[in-house]
Amino acid sequence: MQTFVIYNDTPKTIETYQKLTNHIKANTNLDDAKPGDLILVLGGDGFMLRTLHNYMGYGFKFYGINTGTVGFLLNEYTDNIIEKIQTAELSTLHPLKLRAKDQSGMIHEKVAINEVSLFRQTNQSAKLEVHINQKLKIPEISGDGVIIATPAGSSAYNFSAGGPIMPIESNLIALTAINAYYPKRWKSALLPINSVIDISVLENSKRPVNVSADFFEIHNVVSVNIQQEQRISIDLLFDHDHNLEDRLINEQFKV
Repeated sequence: MQTFVIYNDTPKTIETYQKLTNHIKANTNLDDAKPGDLILVLGGDGFMLRTLHNYMGYGFKFYGINTGTVGFLLNEYTDNIIEKIQTAELSTLHPLKLRAKDQSGMIHEKVAINEVSLFRQTNQSAKLEVHINQKLKIPEISGDGVIIATPAGSSAYNFSAGGPIMPIESNLIALTAINAYYPKRWKSALLPINSVIDISVLENSKRPVNVSADFFEIHNVVSVNIQQEQRISIDLLFDHDHNLEDRLINEQFKV
């Protein structure tokens, strides 16, 4: 197994990279990477997410080192970095697959590691119809939109909107309303990971909606199909004393 490194250009990242090279010899040319190789990612959560999007599906393992703010998907740098990597625990993620149709009839396909979100484009509220596994479950949600979150993304936008945080091995996805005023008593649902979610945008000319898959955005959608992409696996390494499962639990008790 070879070790590679990718990093952004912030001063803190450059400083951390220079420290890292005192302990680890890592190749910066990812074109040479092969399945099973380790990629060290230096940056914040946004840089980590973009790196995963760029290199997922090739069989690499990723160990993130936080030089940003929150660092939910990353680890903290210490001088015993070699030992930390050697004892790190593996979490395997599968992204969501989004298939969206816009008002012109064009089909867009993206994947999301954290979440897919539908959100109104104007001051008009969004009206959405939700089918789960080809069965109508919600004839109309009126509000700002909805979020479909993976366990890895459940502590971010989904949690802020009032959705549940899910253990990484829960085999669930969350469907959460964003500021819905109808139906008044429905806020969120937990669905089996193999669920197929179809959402239609009602009155889509009057009430335009966009859909985002992580940082990819598509405007004026009329319908979306969302399901887990089992063909893509993402292997993330976390420090054994602060793994992803621990982080998801800890997020629920922050005050």
